[in-house]
Amino acid sequence: MGKIRALIAKPGLDGHDRGALIIAQVLRDHGMEVIYTGLRQSPVQIVQAAIQEDVDVIGLSSLSGAHKTLFPKVIDALQKQNAADIPVVGGGVIPAEDIPYLLEKGVRKIFTSGSSTEALAAYIKQLVDPEDNKIKPPEKIAHIGIAVREIDHVLPFYTDALGLDLEGVETIESEGVRTAFLKIGESRIELLEPLREDSPIQRYLDKKGEGIHHIALEADNLSTRLNAMKTEGIPLINEEPKQGAHDSQVAFIHPKAANGVLFELCQHSEGSEQ
Repeated sequence: MGKIRALIAKPGLDGHDRGALIIAQVLRDHGMEVIYTGLRQSPVQIVQAAIQEDVDVIGLSSLSGAHKTLFPKVIDALQKQNAADIPVVGGGVIPAEDIPYLLEKGVRKIFTSGSSTEALAAYIKQLVDPEDNKIKPPEKIAHIGIAVREIDHVLPFYTDALGLDLEGVETIESEGVRTAFLKIGESRIELLEPLREDSPIQRYLDKKGEGIHHIALEADNLSTRLNAMKTEGIPLINEEPKQGAHDSQVAFIHPKAANGVLFELCQHSEGSEQ
């Protein structure tokens, strides 16, 4: 397909557009054609411009607090003009509690003030041309990793007190760790025991003691996903997949990307129950 055409608009009486201009330039840097309608546009004016310019997506920016009123009005105006196929994304100073309402009203996605501009550009590309930019959200929580000093010492709590079934114990020599997986619904609990002093789990235990170490998310297209995250500026511990337990490919996202939470991305082979 040709260049993506994006319309960036500031609905309502918002008098500041520095952020919108930055977004417009970022999208241009990604090869998109960008139409900026300027300040103080009504929802009807925005929709008229979108139709006249034959755009692929509308981006709305609001700093004034009127997003709950104005964003849905843009959606309504698109429907009245038989142009509801033009997707709308929003951004600006938007409280988290307002996001579900806006999504329910038809806004495809909200990017808050802390969102990456690269993430916005990547999302628009995927939204407009999903076949060429197909990265689905993680499917589920694959497991929760818990660091322990000795698996054999803590295992009775999980198997006896909680009644969970032990699926198996595995040693991952490259990481210096012994793992035990216990099934709970569609997910697992992974117990992690260090086997040597230079093991990442041993360093974690020395620093923080026993407890939750990471949350693992089941995700496909791991290499493509990591490349996209790297492009978006998301800090990674592993920029390439590495071998994990149960014949899986895994990679860790740096905890500073998620306010101190360590996330692991897991891709299991076809036919695996994981």
